[in-house]
Amino acid sequence: MVRGRWRTLPLCACLLACGAAAQSMSRHTIQLHGDSVFYREAGDPGLPTIVLLHGFPSSSHMFRDLMPALAGQFHVLAPDYPGMGYSAAPPEQRGAVTFDSLADTIERFVASASQGKVILYMQDFGGPVGMRLATRHPEWIAGLIFQNTPVSLDGWAPDRLAAVQAGAAAPPAARRAAAASRVSLATAQFLHRQGARQPEQLNPDAWLSDAYALGLADDRRVMTDLQVDIASNLPLYADWQAYLKARQPPTLVVWGDGDPLFPPAGAEALRQLVPSAEVVHYATGHFALEEEGADIARRILAYFVRPVRAATDTAPHTSR
Repeated sequence: MVRGRWRTLPLCACLLACGAAAQSMSRHTIQLHGDSVFYREAGDPGLPTIVLLHGFPSSSHMFRDLMPALAGQFHVLAPDYPGMGYSAAPPEQRGAVTFDSLADTIERFVASASQGKVILYMQDFGGPVGMRLATRHPEWIAGLIFQNTPVSLDGWAPDRLAAVQAGAAAPPAARRAAAASRVSLATAQFLHRQGARQPEQLNPDAWLSDAYALGLADDRRVMTDLQVDIASNLPLYADWQAYLKARQPPTLVVWGDGDPLFPPAGAEALRQLVPSAEVVHYATGHFALEEEGADIARRILAYFVRPVRAATDTAPHTSR
């Protein structure tokens, strides 16, 4: 559904600003309770903030083209999770990294790096992280963008869901071995290419950039921890659904329908939860930004600029 009263944004002005915004892209590392977190930043910190939450086995690099496209109208932040991208892996003696601990880190990141309400862009792993944050701090949320990340069981490919559920019941050693087998460059290439409209035209930098973290033993350990922990998200779906039904946040859903993990039913489930959501289906795969980044940027600008200006406050965040 398109909210027509928000679509009078001067897009030409936004596009003209992109060249200058690209020049303002910066990269930083912040220390958060012992975690060294790398993040990319673009746009004026005085503008409304969008926090971009990446998937597996990716990093903030997946937003390299989206950030300058949004920076004329938004303050854009894209962190790498601990043990992914350029963020350091937590020490092994601290224990397994979980989606709860990722959400703790991103909660601290948002509290430290932004002011006022934020829009969360969530892809794949970004959904479990972002929805934990939204349900902990509904007062922080100015809007949500879902990109190939489910909040219901019907948002999963049946074979993958069955594997997750079976893995949760398997002996720990077998569960970890199966999880470790998925932490590979072959998985990254598969997720980028499968379901893409023109896989032969994709920029291989998209998955070869993941090779850096995948080549580090500690990062592979962290990503294996998270693969093991995927099943912990399923019981939380009811809470996330209740949040969406009760709060009805401004919601944009952009979905690559060729995704081998998360079929288009996941997007339609979100429409049922938030009837006013704008839901856009694309003939592409799991990493929809690779083929549809320009249109996704256009839709974010058209959907969110005016309502965010009305909704954003300047109250500081307080994290756990």
